[in-house]
Amino acid sequence: QVQLLESGGGLVQAGGFLRLSCAASERTFSDYAVGWFRQAPGKERDIVAGVSRTGMNTYYPDSMKGRFTISRDNAKNTVYLQMNNLKPEDTAVYYCAAALMVADTIPRTRYDYDDWGQGTQVTVSG
Repeated sequence: QVQLLESGGGLVQAGGFLRLSCAASERTFSDYAVGWFRQAPGKERDIVAGVSRTGMNTYYPDSMKGRFTISRDNAKNTVYLQMNNLKPEDTAVYYCAAALMVADTIPRTRYDYDDWGQGTQVTVSG
């Protein structure tokens, strides 16, 4: 089991940016794909970005392309989510999640991930 700790959330004005970090406890973190998800009150928890074990492959839903960038540093056991040009509708709790993988691919739904962080709040004021 991987323990994950998100950080970097906060309050930002529309048009601003934040970088979220997800630090993992597992020394074999490079065996895991990682996804960033978000959940607003009353809504489903949806993926906003994913990165494969090696970092060679990334995934973004069509609605997320262009503003969010996911990356990882396996030497630091950390995955990042750079969020630019933030909008009020980006307000949510953001979670990172890990999935143990053999292939260098990225699970797309929350049901494919076994380990979750506690979440970090992102609030974008209009």
